[in-house]
Amino acid sequence: MFGFSVFMNQDVTPSDLAQMEELAVSFDGMFTSMHIPEDDSTRYRERLGVIGAFAKRHQLSLMVDISGNALTEAGFSIDRLEELIDLGVTGLRMDYAIDNQQIAQFSKQMRIALNASTLTEKDVQELQTYGADFTQLEAWHNYYPRPETGLAEEWLQAKNRWLKEQGFYVQAFVPGDDRLRGPMYAGLPTLEDHRGMTPFAAALALQETGTVDAIYIGDGGLTRQSIQQFNDYMQQNLITLRVKAVGSAYLDTVIGLHQNRQDEARDVLRSADARFGDVSFVKPEARMPRPIGAVTIDNQAYERYMGEIQVCKNALPADPRVNVAAQVIAADLPLIQHIHAGMRFKIERDDSNE
Repeated sequence: MFGFSVFMNQDVTPSDLAQMEELAVSFDGMFTSMHIPEDDSTRYRERLGVIGAFAKRHQLSLMVDISGNALTEAGFSIDRLEELIDLGVTGLRMDYAIDNQQIAQFSKQMRIALNASTLTEKDVQELQTYGADFTQLEAWHNYYPRPETGLAEEWLQAKNRWLKEQGFYVQAFVPGDDRLRGPMYAGLPTLEDHRGMTPFAAALALQETGTVDAIYIGDGGLTRQSIQQFNDYMQQNLITLRVKAVGSAYLDTVIGLHQNRQDEARDVLRSADARFGDVSFVKPEARMPRPIGAVTIDNQAYERYMGEIQVCKNALPADPRVNVAAQVIAADLPLIQHIHAGMRFKIERDDSNE
């Protein structure tokens, strides 16, 4: 599942609610935090009420990162979790200062997220001893605001395999690309490799590991382009590749919906039906090298292959029989590797300033 974050450092504005409505189309969960040092925690209760009401209205889960002190400062009590449940909170991510005996008790009332990165065999044994309801326990990784402090992928994979062996539902964060969280404004990923990557590309990369059950946007905002990519994927099961013009007369020909052939090629995505479409004649254009992300159309020199549309997965040399019609923008290049046999993809013009 995919989820998004809404932070309580300021009142939820009509603009915030409008984006939340867009995200609720394809996302199933929300996350917020109650213990960020630079926030005014005295406003948390009111703001959590707004966020919780939205979650209930749209049937979204709502996980709240807490500490005992933050709950108290916001006017709640860790001994009265029903107050949070009534507001729409469906789960709590526990701070390290809350002991395993308390966590075991809380797990009998609602879903509880533990720190996936620091959870140990000793913790699991203690939770079992204290009678925790393991069907209510999840393992959530941190996000890392400071550059160079995110996790390594190999470490994450090894940790997740262990967590899955213990029966945990596992979550991780990817960065947003709008309204990045301060004070670093450097994205909020779990993996350092994902810092600076587009949210959708990072989410697909995590999903393909097979060891992460839930993927949340760490930052509080997504650009309209990213929201559309998530919606296309979740609602239509297709991956959108944004392209820029390279001077070809055949740009409009390659724009649109495609399906990768079932016999997946090593070097290119092959549009399954492209050369059987309406293209009656493709003139040769100037030879151009085919870097990764080059969108090509075969010209008349390729005879019966004329009109075939491809996207390069690997860099290929110039070929007089192949016209380069467009180029996938740099931000979307990582998406190409996630388009497998039989998958649908869409090529569309990039409307950003890249």
